[in-house]
Amino acid sequence: MISFRSSAVCKSMTTRLAAVAAAAVVSTNVFAAGAITGAGSTWVYPLVAKWADTYKAKTGTQVNYQSIGSGGGIAQIEAGTVAFGASDKPLTPDVLRQHHLIQFPTAIAGEDIVYNLPGIQAGQLVVSGPLVAEIFMGKITRWNDPAIQKLNPGLNLPAMPISVVHRSDGSGTTFTFANYLSKVSPAWKSQIGADTSIAWPTGLGGKGNEGVASYVQRIRGAIGYVEYAYILENHMQYARMINSAGKVVSPSLAGFQSAAANVDFTKAQDFYVILTDQPGANSWPISGCTWQILRTDAQKSVNEQVTRFFLWGFEQGQSMARSIAFGPLPPSTVQAIKVYWKQNLGI
Repeated sequence: MISFRSSAVCKSMTTRLAAVAAAAVVSTNVFAAGAITGAGSTWVYPLVAKWADTYKAKTGTQVNYQSIGSGGGIAQIEAGTVAFGASDKPLTPDVLRQHHLIQFPTAIAGEDIVYNLPGIQAGQLVVSGPLVAEIFMGKITRWNDPAIQKLNPGLNLPAMPISVVHRSDGSGTTFTFANYLSKVSPAWKSQIGADTSIAWPTGLGGKGNEGVASYVQRIRGAIGYVEYAYILENHMQYARMINSAGKVVSPSLAGFQSAAANVDFTKAQDFYVILTDQPGANSWPISGCTWQILRTDAQKSVNEQVTRFFLWGFEQGQSMARSIAFGPLPPSTVQAIKVYWKQNLGI
């Protein structure tokens, strides 16, 4: 079923939050004729929403994507209550086989640190991975801490408490964020680790990228992490980061694609790759991808509808993807996905 509760990605935050809340309950009538229903990643919601609106206009097929978080998307596809699930955390080949699932990538993107600081504009604040880990572990608690000032000697940082905002739901965005911090902070790796849900040492939880963005915008002194499309949409204050090459970089489609250039999806079993903390002077450190997950034992007609939609997105929807900083998959990867569908779904 491909129909959206929100037809335009650039609606107000209030409208988006209302749409997500309304979508939280998954319809039981998910396989109605002429429609497709999916659920999961809030990271990929802006892209799937754009694709679905145009796809419906061109084909008459509705795509209903429920932005409930990667954990919810995995649970729904495992239960068989949606035609496809979406997760920013790839499932291992063993887990896929155990649950009669397959997965394939959608687009390359990235997430960044966002903040709400009076007098500090977007892109002015510079942070490093170890510094971010210290903040989200509750070890650095004020904005004028010497460790922050050291990276930002030209900024007049306020002497106010830091309010940490993180995801409250099972989230692939959290997995990507925590996976990155586990690579750059031994303390984070040993004490917290990386998963879609983790035991946060401090902070306030928001549901979805939408909820985190909303809290950060409303709370002075707040810091959080969201997918880059939400930063663009809501005109948020975002940080520059020090990448693995020691370079200060800004979030950008070019930076996400630079990170992705270090991996080869076509050689990874079930497309299982991780894009965080990749080498390269231009690579964005918190780059990632969203995977669509299908059941191998679903009705063939349902899987045909889903794959037809995503193939259309790969071939016809790339200008829309670039407009919100989602990077297209290379043609070789799209070809590998088509072979993968044939091998696993007979499509």
